[in-house]
Parts: sequence; C-alpha cells; structure tokens
Amino acid sequence: MPHLVILYTGQLDAEVNMTTLCRQMADAMLTVQDEQGQQVFPTGGTRVLAYPAPHYAVADGGAAGQAAGGTGDYAFVYLNLRMGRGRSEAVQQGAGQTLVEVTKAFFAPVMAQRHIGITLQIDVGPEVFDAKHSNLHPLFNKV
Repeated sequence: MPHLVILYTGQLDAEVNMTTLCRQMADAMLTVQDEQGQQVFPTGGTRVLAYPAPHYAVADGGAAGQAAGGTGDYAFVYLNLRMGRGRSEAVQQGAGQTLVEVTKAFFAPVMAQRHIGITLQIDVGPEVFDAKHSNLHPLFNKV
C-alpha cells in the first residue's frame, strides 16, 4: 500500500495520456510526508493503475451540457486511494490535497474543452486479510 486506482470514461483515452497521469500521481504520492518530515508511502508499495470504462452513463446523458453550449459528451474520472491504517488524519488530508492538486492540473486543459466530473476518495483499513508477496521492496530498502 498505497494503491491508487483510477476509473474513467473511455473517451478520455483519445484526449489525455493516462500513463502520464499515473506517473504524476505516483511521483506525488512519494512526496507526501508525515509530521516528522518522513516519507509516508513506501516507494516499493506505491502503485497507480488506471482503467477505462468502455460503457458508461453520466448524469443526464448530455442535455444540460448541450444547453450550456457543450457537446453533451460528459466525461468522468474516479480516483480511489487505498492506504493502510496508522497514518494521522493530517497525513491523510495532506495526501488527498496533494493528489487533488495534481489531478486538477492534469485535467485543466480537458476541462477547458469539455464537461468532466472528477472525484477523489481515500479509504483507510481495517483490512480483514492483508497478504503481500513482492520482490520490489528490497530494491528500495537498501541502507
């Protein structure tokens, strides 16, 4: 952990590079610090995955967007960060603010051209089962 999953309406693939967003979000996650100035999220555990939805329905189907002078082709992005327990509320809020600022900057050009909704949510344990198997962490745990 942390894992950030991005779900989005598929038409955005023609307008933005989601791999770029994934990298920007992972990089931003690695900058989050706790009250002592320590990196909050382990480098080897930070993952960002994006999935397009080829089938979707958003809001009213486009009527209000057309009435406002747009195409009525709404887009939507849902970002869900899942992190383990043990981080303070201030750290959780700071992580959220960091990620929402990166998201807003990334999608600003798109929002200038179309109607788009963006939601970022953070979920924190409790986990009922949490197993990990990885050879990534040793790459970053060198002393």
